Amino acid sequence: MQLALTDEEIAFRDQIRNTLTTKIPKEIRDRAAAGTTKMPDDIVTTMRILNEEGIVAPGWPVEWGGQDWSPVQMHIWQNEMILASVPDPLPFNTSMVGPVIAAFGSQEQKEKFLPATRNCDIWWCQGFSEPEAGSDLASLKTRAVRDGDDYVVNGQKIWTTLGQYADWIFALVRTNPDAPKRQMGISFLLIPMDAPGVTIRPIQLIDGSFEVNEVFFENVRVPAENLVGEENAGWSYAKFLLGNERTGVTRVAATKIRLAAAKERAAKIPAGEGTLLDQPLFAARLAELENELLALELTQLRVVASSAEGKPNPASSLLKLRGSEMQQAATELLADVAAADSLPVNAPDVSSPEWAQLTVPTYLNYRKVSIYSGSSEVQRTIISSSILGL
Repeated sequence: MQLALTDEEIAFRDQIRNTLTTKIPKEIRDRAAAGTTKMPDDIVTTMRILNEEGIVAPGWPVEWGGQDWSPVQMHIWQNEMILASVPDPLPFNTSMVGPVIAAFGSQEQKEKFLPATRNCDIWWCQGFSEPEAGSDLASLKTRAVRDGDDYVVNGQKIWTTLGQYADWIFALVRTNPDAPKRQMGISFLLIPMDAPGVTIRPIQLIDGSFEVNEVFFENVRVPAENLVGEENAGWSYAKFLLGNERTGVTRVAATKIRLAAAKERAAKIPAGEGTLLDQPLFAARLAELENELLALELTQLRVVASSAEGKPNPASSLLKLRGSEMQQAATELLADVAAADSLPVNAPDVSSPEWAQLTVPTYLNYRKVSIYSGSSEVQRTIISSSILGL
């Protein structure tokens, strides 16, 4: 197969690159590159600019603001976003609930939610995981009982990313506890975060940040018109959503940037008679990661090209698995380059550079990438059954 871009694809890439680097303010891109994105302002500003340009959610149906792009063009757009250090559009809006509403929502729901979701006038969060329902999502216990024109919701969600900024939460709730299969009794419900009975509590992570939250529902009344699609069909919509969520999680371009930064930093650190970059063990480690990343990139291009035929490719699980491992390896390498300068995070009167202080928190935060969008164990199970036939 042809892995090089065509002339038309190169022209498309250059157009996207020009738009991203001229329309998105440099200070926003600089903060994103440094890992200091201002939340939620930078995300909202970026999404509104991208929406004006018509490229905030290109995977959506055209009638709701999407683009009729090929899988290769989508791949180019995702790469150029990362290479230009443009903050990612809020995935809960553009990759998750937006496509679900566009595919399964009522016309009223589409008109009410999709334009506001695309423009980040609504900030969504995801209410899937529960204390005893993470990878085994079908065991969720949050209940929604029909009462007249409302559902009454009781239960708890956990690991709700960026929920502290959210206006709405899209939640999986159990509407039929007596269904013969657990997956058959789940519905997809849209809940305003300011509804009486909704409580949010932040969770501090190992890197010191407050990125995720617990969300509690206590007799929360939700209009039945906020049910997406059919009652008890939410599991199908969740699978559709998770398929969209896994799109682009390989993040080859982001790992490329980190490896390039590690190489640049290492070339400035004295070691022996030269620099750290000249040390044989470090050079071999870097070369191995660069070769593995190149192999992953070529595999990704093959998967993208094959998806152009409209056929799902189970190799996406391989991309997710290996992409997660490469992202973690790159953050570890940068932390090792920073060495002792990585330790005094948030300490007063520290002379070490900010990039170095951020390496260990970033390394710790990126432990999550082998869990979300389907854990590495889940991906290996898919690979063994769907690719290897075991």
